[in-house]
Amino acid sequence: MSRFLYLDHPAADEKTDGFENATPIGCGRLGAMLYGGIAEERIGLNCDRVWSDSARHPSPVGFAEALDKVRKLLFAGKCADREAEELLRPYFGGVGSYETAGDLFLRFENAEGEASDYRRLLDLETGVASVSYVQNGTRFERTAFCSFPADLIAFRVTADKPGKVNASVSYRRAAVVSRDFSDSVLRTVFLTGCGKHSFSVSVRFVPSGGTIGYADGTVTVSGADVLSLFLTVDGILPEKPGFDALLKEHIADFSPIMDRVSLDFGPDPYEDLPLGERFARLRAGENDPWLVSLYFDFGRYLLLSSSRGNSRPARLQGVWNPCLHAPWGSDYHTNVNLQMNYWHAETANLPECALPLFDYCLSSLLPAGERVARDFYHCRGAVIHHLSDIYGFAEPADGLWGLWQLGGAWLCYPMWEHYLFSPDPAYLKKVYPFLRACTRFFLDFLTEGKDGTLYSGPSTSPENTYFVSDGEKRVPAHLCLSPAMDTEVISGLFTIYLEAEKVLGLDPATAKETEAAKKRLPPLEVGKHGQLMEWLEDYDEPEPGHRHISHAFALYPGFEIGDGTPGLTEAMRVTLDRRLKNGGGHTGWSAAWLLCLFARLREPERFSGMLRKLLLQSTKENLFDSHPPFQIDGNFGASAAIAEALLQSHGGVIELLPALPMGIGMDSGSFRGLRARGGVTVCAEWKDRKATSVTLLSETDRTVTVRVNGEEQNVKLFAGKPAILNIK
Repeated sequence: MSRFLYLDHPAADEKTDGFENATPIGCGRLGAMLYGGIAEERIGLNCDRVWSDSARHPSPVGFAEALDKVRKLLFAGKCADREAEELLRPYFGGVGSYETAGDLFLRFENAEGEASDYRRLLDLETGVASVSYVQNGTRFERTAFCSFPADLIAFRVTADKPGKVNASVSYRRAAVVSRDFSDSVLRTVFLTGCGKHSFSVSVRFVPSGGTIGYADGTVTVSGADVLSLFLTVDGILPEKPGFDALLKEHIADFSPIMDRVSLDFGPDPYEDLPLGERFARLRAGENDPWLVSLYFDFGRYLLLSSSRGNSRPARLQGVWNPCLHAPWGSDYHTNVNLQMNYWHAETANLPECALPLFDYCLSSLLPAGERVARDFYHCRGAVIHHLSDIYGFAEPADGLWGLWQLGGAWLCYPMWEHYLFSPDPAYLKKVYPFLRACTRFFLDFLTEGKDGTLYSGPSTSPENTYFVSDGEKRVPAHLCLSPAMDTEVISGLFTIYLEAEKVLGLDPATAKETEAAKKRLPPLEVGKHGQLMEWLEDYDEPEPGHRHISHAFALYPGFEIGDGTPGLTEAMRVTLDRRLKNGGGHTGWSAAWLLCLFARLREPERFSGMLRKLLLQSTKENLFDSHPPFQIDGNFGASAAIAEALLQSHGGVIELLPALPMGIGMDSGSFRGLRARGGVTVCAEWKDRKATSVTLLSETDRTVTVRVNGEEQNVKLFAGKPAILNIK
């Protein structure tokens, strides 16, 4: 089965200078985008440490007192937005931006004439990108990859006739400090946007045949048979790199990880069609399950390429960004985006790709969150608001919608999921300080109401508003007490912490305090439309089709709405209906969240409709999510949703094909390597929407309950020994 992304033209997009349709490669710390031009190749380079640090850290003096005034207004039933804006404006900070590391331009000499047989490929199995075409009777090919073992980007130009590689090469970015060329290495030092930090980009030139020269920042290669380039940022380039040896090493590292999982529908009859034509077929109403498989693989490819080893976590645009001042700073938004980047890490068998996120939480967010909890809120524990950066920003930011304290609590969920998918007490003990710190913050932050209920706030339901009366007018308001998402996240956080304490037994006193507080949280309610209420009151909304579906958290990615809560589950269905009827799911990541929710609800028909919508309305030709502008969370969330439609493992039951898509050609097929909670890897085949073969492989001896074709059976598993189920 083909795992190639095939485009028949260079990247081109007037709004983004081609970036959003370029070809991504990466190894976590480093990333590059290949634009695939014929007369000129542009390689956009990124390094996860190239940030401005122009964060605004406000003084905490007076914040807690001001916040308490706002809280009292809310408890008195008054809208607090206007007063809060006046009282709290000085306390809203902000972060800088993740920055491009610049662009390498290769201008090919004597490149006049029409090019034919153009192919721009990305091999998802090997992580190797290529461009090939014929011009003036010569076939040219470019090959590129980003090597995790060697910590560099390798790029090679070849021609099928000797002496035909002629190029002038320059590296461009603002804020040049110095540039030199010696021993065939072009080394340039740049400043980041804040002017405080510098980084270096090194490019080694290795031509075969021909001559090489340098003048005024440009390297000229003439009459070469082959030209190899090796690039790194703040790294060390090998003196005698061999492209083929590095390529072999890269594939040996990359392919086994990608090959853990496959989604297969047999031979792809459209593999020789460029993606543009495949999307045209989809728009015409044709089915292409192989395109769904490519899209799923691409989500896995992007995470493996942008979050690995000692890298920083994947940002809003992964590791790829062409700007000095990126959209939304290409930072870490913790009110859905950062977390969604990792929704498929466990199910799609990339657990090691989540480790940079956990390391970042422990090394950067935990100390920052403890500082903000202490100095701003006078609370124990740690708090992270809705955005951050690599320097550990944790304060409220941007405006009233920044008074949302759930960022750290939500990040506890992927930590806990990692443990559930591969139970390891040593790992749990490592992340325990973060779980405990986030729990202790809310134990102190929750405020008792007259009815004895513990309320959170002032808070918001992320980026959404509700109507309040202002004289004869209705005006939108942000601030509230205990929006549904707060209650859902905090309740789940308390459950996670209590379960961790059962395993580790490190702090019985805090566990007892947490258990008591969990019982006093406000209940979730059903509103006048039959919907799950987003706020404590059944308010009308200015945007009933809002892109955020925050109060759906407890269904997915949370766990407190499901089979055991039929009333709330039905209210969740009504909520999703209302969102969609009013235009919801209009951004890529929002559509991806809806996909995950429909999968969790076991609604294959609605899942299929949303999947087709996402592909046709929120996906670029190179399969990038098109928010717009590009955000990577839509890719990641949709890959998680596809896995969720094929395999679920909630409530102690492993369920096969719970939301297998309908009407898009996936009625028969197979998957291999998806993971279930408890350390179980699952392979399955199905025909005419019924499973015909299921194989389970467990990391430990255990008995599991498996639901196949609507029937449940208990299966005894032995570590490392495949178990093939008896399908009735």
